[in-house]
Amino acid sequence: MSEPIVEIREVSKTFVRELDFSERVANLLGARYRPTVVRAVDRVSLSVSPGEVVGLVGESGCGKSTLGRMVAGVLEPTAGEVLFRGRSHDDSSRTARRDTALKVQMIFQDPFASLNPRLRVGEIIGEAPLYHGLVSRAELEERVAGLMRRVGLDPAYARRYPHQFSGGQRQRIGIARALAVEPEFLVCDEAIAALDVSIQAQILNLFMELRRDLGLTYLFISHDLGVVEHISDRIAIMYLGRLVELADTEELYRRPNHPYSRALLEDVPRLDAGRRRFRPIKGEIPSPVAPPPGCHFHPRCPHAFARCRTEAPVLREIAPGHFAACHLNDAG
Repeated sequence: MSEPIVEIREVSKTFVRELDFSERVANLLGARYRPTVVRAVDRVSLSVSPGEVVGLVGESGCGKSTLGRMVAGVLEPTAGEVLFRGRSHDDSSRTARRDTALKVQMIFQDPFASLNPRLRVGEIIGEAPLYHGLVSRAELEERVAGLMRRVGLDPAYARRYPHQFSGGQRQRIGIARALAVEPEFLVCDEAIAALDVSIQAQILNLFMELRRDLGLTYLFISHDLGVVEHISDRIAIMYLGRLVELADTEELYRRPNHPYSRALLEDVPRLDAGRRRFRPIKGEIPSPVAPPPGCHFHPRCPHAFARCRTEAPVLREIAPGHFAACHLNDAG
């Protein structure tokens, strides 16, 4: 195995909503309001090798987007650290931190919300490389045209505004903007979720072409296991802030270990499924404000026993390259 391009070590992220004025006054009168604490990501460790695509999957609210934002440097971890090529943001010089920030870019779910509506497309794509000195002003127009052609857009549209493009075209603009600073690692946060199915396939094919041609590495975040299967080398499954399973894509689909993983995969539409009855996962995902003790999944797990309610399982290797966090693996 080569050295990981990105390594996540015991990373946690906690959000705190402090008491507002009325709640503080009420506490003076005897109320017992407390700050609201949400542990969005809970001690997650993961490594991604150069050229690899790791899919990160889970229900809405499981913390996958928060984890992706920490990898991209948009959010700072509350605990733990994120390393790029063995180097942390905290132990680097200002120049090194800037270089790392450029090498890891993020593509967002809503392409319209992530593009400045007041700028023309050429300015959106060319702003960052010009600011960071990667290209001169004289070379900028040619650089923008090349990036637009790379993502399947006509350079003649460089003077148009984002609202003059379709959703799929806007996502291509977002991809071109990310590529403009010559990144090595892309965090794709539900990058195709807001697009029509036919356009999703086009964008997925574009991601695969860019990986092949530019040697890019991806953390591909999605709630759609069918999409992730198509593009990923390995898949990590999150539940309520924790990783519950990690394996090669083929291994995970063939032999899912964690009850949550098995439930998710049973819900993926298959042509050969016949007349199989749809069985949704029992219950609803608990609130991250008050997660269940022990294994977070135990209130919804048909196999839960006493230990699951009190002790959090550790993600450990159950087969070569296959990791799972489930007490059932110790029961035998």
